Amino acid sequence: MASWLCPPHLRPPIAAIYHFARTADDIADEGDASPNARLAELRAYREELAAAARGEALPDSRWPHVFGPLAWAITEYRLPEDLLADLLSAFMQDIEKTRDRGTYADRAELLDYCRRSANPVGRLLLHLYGVTDAQALAQSDAICSALQLINFWQDPSVDLPRGRFYFPRTDCARRGLTSEHFKVFAPLSSAPPPQEAINLIAVVAFWARELMTEGAPLVHRLPGRVGWELRLVVQGGLRILDKIEDLGFDTFTQRPTVGKADAPVLLWKAWRMRRQSRPMKAAPPR
Repeated sequence: MASWLCPPHLRPPIAAIYHFARTADDIADEGDASPNARLAELRAYREELAAAARGEALPDSRWPHVFGPLAWAITEYRLPEDLLADLLSAFMQDIEKTRDRGTYADRAELLDYCRRSANPVGRLLLHLYGVTDAQALAQSDAICSALQLINFWQDPSVDLPRGRFYFPRTDCARRGLTSEHFKVFAPLSSAPPPQEAINLIAVVAFWARELMTEGAPLVHRLPGRVGWELRLVVQGGLRILDKIEDLGFDTFTQRPTVGKADAPVLLWKAWRMRRQSRPMKAAPPR
């Protein structure tokens, strides 16, 4: 996040935000703690965030290396506490959904998760750059939600074995699928995914591309380095979608990734970027 494209004076607050989110993510995901223990630790983490937002340091702080720099950044740059708290809310929801084998009813519910798990990062960065108008925030939200969705559609081979199910039930139902059907084919079984599941990936990947296209014009409104960094972020997400499409939308048996070999393509596309991203090669199945 605090790459060479980022202005040097903004690297400390961006690093503080990153370490806050990274540590919370580790609490939610790493190690062998039970779901309830993870939730309790995140509640304690939330209390430290509230103290940092008040300009206080808890005497028994468990994460002084996180909240010392973050408290400085909140004070110096007036970072909104609610955006940081939204990230923790999303981490806690992920734990609860996985623990309870919960699913998402529809796209609106999944987007509400993205509103808290991804969109705050974009809004915090825009805040640091002094960009606060409604159009820019909406475009940032579209990019961040698209990136979160792309991660979901890239990762069913990872998420399903971990008990995480992000496909909206309404989209599944239109293809005669329920969460139970996913237990009888890859990656939870040796059977290949049926065409209905492949079609599901095609449809939700198209949805993610539409969102990214909606937000992409933001790159033309941000000056200098941040505009170029955002171009690369957008193109990285689109590159994953291209690879999902090239796999025939079967991300149940293979996980597409972007690596060093993709760098020339990403740089070229970022340089040539227009206000609209390329369409899908074909319209998705209904």
